[in-house]
Amino acid sequence: MTANPQSRMAGCGTALVTPFTDDGAVDEAALRALVDWQVAEGIDFVVPCGSTGEAATMTQEEHVRVVRVTVDQVRGRVPVVAGAGSNDTARAVALSKALAATGATHLLHVTPMYNKPPQRGLIAHFRRIAESVELPIILYNVPGRTGINMDAATTLTLADVKGIVGVKEASGDLAQITEIIRHRPAHFSVLSGDDALTLAVVAAGGDGVISVTSNATPRLMTRLVTMARSGDLSGARAAHLKLTPWMRAAFVESNPLPVKAALHMMGMIGPAHRLPLVPLAPQHHEALRASLEAAGALDA
Repeated sequence: MTANPQSRMAGCGTALVTPFTDDGAVDEAALRALVDWQVAEGIDFVVPCGSTGEAATMTQEEHVRVVRVTVDQVRGRVPVVAGAGSNDTARAVALSKALAATGATHLLHVTPMYNKPPQRGLIAHFRRIAESVELPIILYNVPGRTGINMDAATTLTLADVKGIVGVKEASGDLAQITEIIRHRPAHFSVLSGDDALTLAVVAAGGDGVISVTSNATPRLMTRLVTMARSGDLSGARAAHLKLTPWMRAAFVESNPLPVKAALHMMGMIGPAHRLPLVPLAPQHHEALRASLEAAGALDA
């Protein structure tokens, strides 16, 4: 995929973790190494500062810095979809403008958490953001984290708003996702927000995934999506089955606890999180390691 911000977003993008040092600072060296490895492994785009990236515990200065470092390290090789969501529309607009200045190619905007606006409130929220910034926007529907589902009709209404170019759909509702795929305009991308549903979403006509598991398995997850999009469902199924134990282990506790533990096992980042997140419970380590071995991310 090229880094043209006007192109339809497709393929496998990694929802990047944010490495921290033992004293809680952003580990920029580890972040740069992770980004370089992701690109070298063939990932189609990267997504810093989403929920996987622990953006909720960052100051705005840190948030902008992480995106700036990611953009700098990518060096135009793949798109950078910067997480910019907030449950305060004015704050979301301000952060979006700050992130646009980093060189990010797209913005990812999650539905507002905690406030629980009605569907017309979601439309007003995203419309205001789209009117305020020039970068293309990907919507993010994840009711398990936000407490509100953005229904298909709302997503399709927003798909006609200038500047809104896609949705990361993590509702887990295949009927809802398929309804969006059936009626979307030609420019509008539908990306799975659930690793385990990626094959089903792409087989139904979706465009790819924004993935947690590809932090540790970027090449194999990208292969799954590429094969599924090309119609090689047999090959995509084989990749899916190889990844299934890791997909399961990656969510045995709250994301990103398992994936950060996995990257630590792989020697790529330190073990640090920011409270209220804590390290993965020790009883899950053996199954996590076995799942990474099955996926080819660690030697048996």
